[in-house]
Amino acid sequence: MDPLSASLQISASGLSAQSTRLRIVSENLANARSTAEVPGADPYQRKTITFSDELDRASGVSTVEVQRIGKDKTPFISEYDPGNPAADAKGMVKYPNVNVLVEMADMREANRSYEANLQSIKQARDLITSTIDLLRSSS
Repeated sequence: MDPLSASLQISASGLSAQSTRLRIVSENLANARSTAEVPGADPYQRKTITFSDELDRASGVSTVEVQRIGKDKTPFISEYDPGNPAADAKGMVKYPNVNVLVEMADMREANRSYEANLQSIKQARDLITSTIDLLRSSS
């Protein structure tokens, strides 16, 4: 496989991986203050994402893939709020183990990685177009 096609494949896998990462972060943020449906039950549990390096045997290119979407095992946040419908017998409400600042930092990093992969695809596409133009003009 030629280097320009390989770079397109690598960047495309990066776009896919970062897109999934942004979806997970968005789900975490959307559920940051949700509670359980019944008193004392566990609320939404923060999702995590793990990437792996995969070799595409057909092309010989190493790409990034989503290896696993898991659950964060850190404890839930408990707050005293006896008037809340999700409060247990002691008046404690469990909230998700989602830290909004951490999620915002993850979102920013995923967005920048996505943009870098997109820019890489644009550069490779421009180089391919320039190569085709040079070949046409030399004929």
